[in-house]
Amino acid sequence: MDVLVVGAGPTGLCLASQLQAYGTPFRIIDRHLDRAHESRALAVQPRTLEVLAPLGVAEAMVRNGNPAVRAQMHFGDRVVSIPLFDIGADDTPYPYLLFLSQAETERILDEHLTAGGTTVERGTELVDYTAQDGGLTCTLRHGDGRTEQVQARYIAGCDGAHSTVRNLAGIPFAGRAYPQTFVLADLNAAGVEAGAVHSFISGEGMLFLFPLGQPAPWRVLAMRGRADPTPAEDPVSLADVQALCDRYTHGLVRLDSPVWMTNFRLHNRGATHHRAGPAFLAGDAAHIHSPAGAQGMNTGIQDAINLGWKLALVCAGAAPGLLDTYEPERGPVGRLVLRTTDRLFTFATSTNGVLRFVRTSVVPHLARLAIRARKLRGYAFRVIAELALQYRSSPASTEGPRAPRRGPRAGDRLPDAPVTSDGTTSTLHEMVAAPGFHLLLCGPDSAWPDGVPADIAGRYPRFLTVHRVSAVGAPARLVSDRPMQYLVRPDGYLGYRAGGTDLAGLHSYLDRWLGPETRREGA
Repeated sequence: MDVLVVGAGPTGLCLASQLQAYGTPFRIIDRHLDRAHESRALAVQPRTLEVLAPLGVAEAMVRNGNPAVRAQMHFGDRVVSIPLFDIGADDTPYPYLLFLSQAETERILDEHLTAGGTTVERGTELVDYTAQDGGLTCTLRHGDGRTEQVQARYIAGCDGAHSTVRNLAGIPFAGRAYPQTFVLADLNAAGVEAGAVHSFISGEGMLFLFPLGQPAPWRVLAMRGRADPTPAEDPVSLADVQALCDRYTHGLVRLDSPVWMTNFRLHNRGATHHRAGPAFLAGDAAHIHSPAGAQGMNTGIQDAINLGWKLALVCAGAAPGLLDTYEPERGPVGRLVLRTTDRLFTFATSTNGVLRFVRTSVVPHLARLAIRARKLRGYAFRVIAELALQYRSSPASTEGPRAPRRGPRAGDRLPDAPVTSDGTTSTLHEMVAAPGFHLLLCGPDSAWPDGVPADIAGRYPRFLTVHRVSAVGAPARLVSDRPMQYLVRPDGYLGYRAGGTDLAGLHSYLDRWLGPETRREGA
């Protein structure tokens, strides 16, 4: 076995799906006997859907989810309606925020793994692991009390805030708990417009209504007052939730038919490292924070996608140094999410007089201005949608000679657009969906003789697919009147780009990260 995946939430299931796509030997275990059936996380960002599309699960998620394209902000009697993803999202096939319960997300991913021949080993927990002779000996305990020792090259901790992998690796989990108690409830709500995200903003805090669909039409998220002595472990009644809702909505919204209700506390904590030798952390094992901006599950899934292809390629013979890029790429993302969500959460819940005034009196005017500030709103939505995330400072992002001044740079996400490659019309994302790296040779046909693509692909037969691209629609801007080279990583980001037909820089990049031993003998 090459990889032991610990934890079968959305992060672990996505990592396992990546390893399955590459044919990497692995096992996935989870100490719980069943997957989540509560809604928990509920929003899937456009970029998350993009990275899941090559696995074949994004369309199933869209079919089962509820796409939202507008938000309504309620300030007492004033309501400001703000369109979501109407601008700044013309280069993605998913220009919306998809509301899908975590239970449904896990079900879809679990069924995908099962269809590929993988079974999650539930009721099985990691007890210990030791590193020796370039590998790991992991001790597992099964539900019947039986223990088992297994060998693995790497272990991935996707096992949540109380991660066993993180604790065994000795990685600190620094941060704090917020003092407030919150209420979550999945139920029916009458009195608000369907299909929109609703936020009720007051001096006391905020209440949100999200259009969930399944297992209930709406999700309510509300903050209890700071003076409310209700312990987080106490059960929640419909009357409790209705009382909170009345306080924030002034009786506008009536609730009924609850499916799930709970009190909970929020934390803001992050692992000081995402890796310790052969052990890696992803998702809540690496960072937990408030749900502001709907970043939590999405950040974990993108951790898994980033780590998954690197583990798979290294286990198949690529350069081990490829794994050294996981921390520099995902560590800053996790820290940024922790900082950003903390600031948003503090602003939304603070009892400070100045912040209360800004929240109730200034924000309504700023919201109206935001509707007219199209460029700023487009940028903000791209950040929230995680379409603006980039790895330009990564050691695995290289600008080659004569790189173009316009268009996506090395480390940037590959935008989607219509494309014509070798006479076939498709989209960029569909063209690069197969596992491995994809090299786009752009520009005039005369620049790339017929034998060039096959010759390059033949040098790295297990890891590289080459496309000769003759036309790319807006807004990708990849094709000009001179030849260009764009190397797309397995996670859809550009690893290398250059101008001209000299491929020496490309081969140097591939040899460094894939390892010269992966080249075809004699190439």
